Amino acid sequence: MIAAIELEDLTLCHGNRPAVHHLSGRFEPGTMTGIVGPNGAGKSTLLQALAGLHKPRSGRLVLGARRLTAYLPQQSDVDKTFPLSVIEVVSMGHWRRAGAFGAVNKALREEARETLNAVGLSGFEHRLIGTLSVGQFQRTLFARAMLEDCPIILMDEPFAALDERTTTDLLRIMHRWHSENRTLIAVLHDLDQVREHFPNSLLLARECLGWGETGSVLTPERLRAAKRMAEGWDENAELCEIGGGSDV
Repeated sequence: MIAAIELEDLTLCHGNRPAVHHLSGRFEPGTMTGIVGPNGAGKSTLLQALAGLHKPRSGRLVLGARRLTAYLPQQSDVDKTFPLSVIEVVSMGHWRRAGAFGAVNKALREEARETLNAVGLSGFEHRLIGTLSVGQFQRTLFARAMLEDCPIILMDEPFAALDERTTTDLLRIMHRWHSENRTLIAVLHDLDQVREHFPNSLLLARECLGWGETGSVLTPERLRAAKRMAEGWDENAELCEIGGGSDV
């Protein structure tokens, strides 16, 4: 069984500018958690740290094995000008079995096609990713994550700019992952969506304002506190140095 993801006094920075302060808590195995908070709260930075893409300034982040984690970035972080086809992007999900430079054989390519069919992209195999709509590209990323078959799935704004049908289809996939006892962690903005679909929430305003069952976390009082904190942020504040070294 995959161990919990544990954070102990975790501080993350961009240069010397603090992004997340002294965060402690646990993402339990098999939970489905929405990370919410105002713009600039450190949500995406935290997700990148969980994915191994952002080194902690201090504190501890214990995740077990990175190879057990799939990461879906924001679409704005992906270079769609590179001439890759849909099937090539999806087939990257095979890298754990085929190796970073291994060839994708006929059986693996057929599995990739079946996954495309499962996300509603049958017939899109040879389309270049630069020609896809926002929704089609997000379906492509979900298909790649399906092939990775990881017990931990990290998603940064997975429903941004999507139409209702695509959002519904992808939520259905996420609920299936959750029913398979995978650990899902997603940065989200739509609080109604979080309340309806995500049993657990982390309310972040650079500091933790609540972490646990969604109904207990996303209270009006805590949301007002997050807004007040965001309005008072000093982007030139000195880095708080309290805390120990990192252990990732």
